[in-house]
Amino acid sequence: MTPVIVVKHVSKDFKEIKALDDLSFSVPEGKVYGFLGQNGAGKSTMIRILLTLVRPTSGVVEIFGMDLKKNRKQILKNIGAIIERPDLYKYLTAKQNLEIFAVMSGVKIREKEIMEQLNKVGLAQRVNSKVKTYSQGMRQRLGIAVALIHDPELIILDEPMNGLDPQGIADVRNLILHLSKDLGKTLFVSSHLLSEMELIADSMLIIDKGKKIVEGKVAELLNPGETNVELETMNIEQSRKQIQGSLWGKHFVGESNGKMILKMESDKIPVFIRDISQMNIDIISVRPKHSLEDYFLSLTAHHG
Repeated sequence: MTPVIVVKHVSKDFKEIKALDDLSFSVPEGKVYGFLGQNGAGKSTMIRILLTLVRPTSGVVEIFGMDLKKNRKQILKNIGAIIERPDLYKYLTAKQNLEIFAVMSGVKIREKEIMEQLNKVGLAQRVNSKVKTYSQGMRQRLGIAVALIHDPELIILDEPMNGLDPQGIADVRNLILHLSKDLGKTLFVSSHLLSEMELIADSMLIIDKGKKIVEGKVAELLNPGETNVELETMNIEQSRKQIQGSLWGKHFVGESNGKMILKMESDKIPVFIRDISQMNIDIISVRPKHSLEDYFLSLTAHHG
């Protein structure tokens, strides 16, 4: 199966700021792909590139197996997106909103289809209520209905849980799972809420300061049998070479803040410490990090 999105070595500079730094990843079809990072990590820039609102400084983006630059119109026809808050007409009803957005998308829509869309997002009972009477969570769900109006294969949601109460978060979460599991849609969801992504994403990518920190299947990243171990040494370059050249090389995950991150079962940690001491690596500290939440914070904490 061809991935729905393939991003290859994408960088984006805004004058002195490097918003994205050589980012590569791919999003499999029919899955929920979590795109994580603290605010300011570069998530919105990447989403704007996917929607052709911003041009990358370098790198290539392919969506549905086509080059985004060359096939922009054809690709965008098949994408539904919400960036930040959905722009809805507050003084109109849900039905009227969908009718207007359908016209804008060039889609002919019948009443029956409008009801189906509202049913999908759990708003059929409020079809004739004005949007200004909706809670934030309901507006978010209506925004998703608008993004689905032309039945796109790929849905891009930027921070869909932002500013929602627990019920709103649960509603949006269930809707995302329904779109993926029942309707076979591919969803690319950005968030800074790791605990939410754990519940909905099949795979995820964590970025920080525009760089990829870690990518993988959520089940593997969150394997409770495995612990992320943070190793700080006097000479990281040399230590990394020694570790990568040893049996521990396969446990090496990446680097963050001048520390190496390795992943291993907890009972291997004492053996690991003994082995690296024998390699004459000057250890400053070895710290187990238990969950992805800790790991995420350790990777992005220096934003403060």
